[in-house]
Amino acid sequence: MEKQLRKITELIGFRYFLMAVLILTGALQFSLMYGDVKGVTYDFKPLQLAPETVRSTKTIEDTVKTEQERDKAANTVMPVYQFSEDVAKQRAAMITSLFDYVLEVKADIESRKEPIDVEDQVALLRKKLETIDGKQLSLPFSDTQLENLLIQSEADLTKSSTQLSKLVTEHLQKKIRVENLPAERDALETKIREQRGYPDKILSSIVLIGRASIIETETENKEQTKAAIQQAKDAVEPTRILQGQIIVQEGQVIDNEAYRQLELLGMVSNKASMKPIAGLAILILIQMMFMFILFERMETEERKKRNALLVTVIVYSLSIVLMKFIGLVADEFDVTIAFLFPTALAPMLVRLLADDRAAVLVTVMTAASAGVMFQEGYSSVMQMEVTLYIIFGGFASLFFMRSVEKRSHILQAVGVISLTNLAFIAFYLLMTQSSYGISELMFYFTAAITSALLSGALTMGLLPFFESAFGLLSTLRLIELSNPNHPLLKKLLMETPGTYHHSVMVANLAEAACEAIGADGLLARVGCYYHDVGKTKRPAFFIENQMSGVNPHDSMAPETSAEIIIAHTTDGAEMLKRYKMPQEIIDIALQHHGTSLLKFFLFKAKEEGKVFDEAIFRYPGPKPQTKEAAVISVADSVEAAVRSMKEPNAEKIHKLVKSIIDDRVQDNQFDECDISIKELKCIEQVLCETLNGIFHSRIEYPKTEK
Repeated sequence: MEKQLRKITELIGFRYFLMAVLILTGALQFSLMYGDVKGVTYDFKPLQLAPETVRSTKTIEDTVKTEQERDKAANTVMPVYQFSEDVAKQRAAMITSLFDYVLEVKADIESRKEPIDVEDQVALLRKKLETIDGKQLSLPFSDTQLENLLIQSEADLTKSSTQLSKLVTEHLQKKIRVENLPAERDALETKIREQRGYPDKILSSIVLIGRASIIETETENKEQTKAAIQQAKDAVEPTRILQGQIIVQEGQVIDNEAYRQLELLGMVSNKASMKPIAGLAILILIQMMFMFILFERMETEERKKRNALLVTVIVYSLSIVLMKFIGLVADEFDVTIAFLFPTALAPMLVRLLADDRAAVLVTVMTAASAGVMFQEGYSSVMQMEVTLYIIFGGFASLFFMRSVEKRSHILQAVGVISLTNLAFIAFYLLMTQSSYGISELMFYFTAAITSALLSGALTMGLLPFFESAFGLLSTLRLIELSNPNHPLLKKLLMETPGTYHHSVMVANLAEAACEAIGADGLLARVGCYYHDVGKTKRPAFFIENQMSGVNPHDSMAPETSAEIIIAHTTDGAEMLKRYKMPQEIIDIALQHHGTSLLKFFLFKAKEEGKVFDEAIFRYPGPKPQTKEAAVISVADSVEAAVRSMKEPNAEKIHKLVKSIIDDRVQDNQFDECDISIKELKCIEQVLCETLNGIFHSRIEYPKTEK
């Protein structure tokens, strides 16, 4: 499978491979979640008999009924009126002004030297009175009425003005609305006619002025009335069609009202809403977009990115399938069985097999999808309690499962997840403010623990399948490979004990150096255990296994010796492949010598007078591709060289380590990995410190006489 995937990636490029995988994942997710947002529909028509009892699949507001009820409430609201005390003063002032105009015209006429005709006098007064705003005081005086006003004495006019102003002021002290104006004007006219003191000739004018002065003192406040109507509307609770409510009974005629409710619920085939489906498509698009960005920007080799991508989408898809199964049986229970979902399954698997950031993203994506798939209730977009439940459970595994060097660490994480799930369940039960029976409480708390246990059990159960299918190398897998009972390590120990001891020593050196520069120390240790497994093919040709002191190379041609020594890297890689070892371990076996030169046999050939191409005495490579392989290549040479030294001390060890690293740098052995000079200096220091600890000076004890 690994080879086929590599060929596909090389053919189309990783970006297009990523897009294709995400499109397939999104399509699968859409097909699994489509039924959860589509809803139930019926091919009904108005006035037909219902073939079955139809219940509402969700709680929804009946907007038509709600609006009708709000209109009823609005119609019961009385207008809000506001009384104005200034009206009486304004009207009295206008009456006074009117009589003042009459007096002014009268004085003007009397001051003239030549007499003026009555018609001209009336015209002058009418023009003067036109300055009064007709909207405020509409006075359709006749010519006779104006003439009678002008012939009155100043005293009579003043008295009439004062008397009428007072009467109007008193009358306007009460609340008068527009609908009561005719009656109030009639009442004022009656008072005027009963009141004495008005000259008879101007009584009709006084009545006209008085009636015109009566206006409404209490007017409607439109803003307050509008606010009162809105308040009444807001006070009306929305009319809802409840989930499970019977819309139409079996055998009942589907009347217009029932059909309208079915249309509103989207339960009629030709009225099914496409909005939820479009919303689901947008959600999946957002999720796939974030996943695309994550893996497009992931800074690691293409093979690891490809495997991490496939692991992530497969684990996520399995989570969706599991949710679908739970959703199918959820209707058979009165409790929320979604709490049984293993909250930390996806985060733990993705973290162990792929990447921490991918694990965080999958946690959020799984929670969002679960919220949609388990949704129910009034106007819910997501079942938020399930969404939060998965987020908290998933994050608990990511925060508290810092390292997984043993399977017991997963069990410890399960304990933390259980406590987190229980705490959230307690929060949920308290916030609902409902009364629960003992059986319901037992179910919810059992579900919280079961969710955590399933997370751990499924993680441990599925982990080997992913590791085997994709050749992944998790921490747990490395721990298992470091077991001395592994067939290859047992073979190495039994057939090449010297090589086995050398591998263990190199492992100690490489692990310490890798941890110092931030590389994977555990991978380096396990890689060292297997890096020389190819020597088991011809043990006696390697000096650490020559217990008898006989060296077969002494009687062999140097080119033949070089061929045998060089072959141990490729032989080891072939053996590791046969045992289906992870690619990282195979790469270390191939790369730990890079393309370095076997100087000993090259010099031997030159001493014998033979001329060969230097390439014959070089390892086939490839050069170290990773920091771990680079560190192992140095540690391997350093350990062998120091072990062959006589009376090693700190100065000799430092000089030797430095010369080996410098030689590798000058030979361009680190050109294909991202190790820096600063890191090489750090490696040099750590190797020297570790070797000094191993080959420290010992006290020579005095001999005792027998």
